[in-house]
Amino acid sequence: MDYQTLRGVMTALLLVLFIGVVWWAYGKRQQSRFDQAANSIFDDEPGAKTPRSQEPKQ
Repeated sequence: MDYQTLRGVMTALLLVLFIGVVWWAYGKRQQSRFDQAANSIFDDEPGAKTPRSQEPKQ
């Protein structure tokens, strides 16, 4: 196997890895977790927890 073939295989592997990370990040299972992290800046107190009645359902 020469250097050009190795570079092609590595490029394909990294492309598949990138698509996998994007798939994971935009998946429905992660949405509530990311929404909670995005809205955490609006919490009144830095360490305050959301009341159970207002927590997003997983």
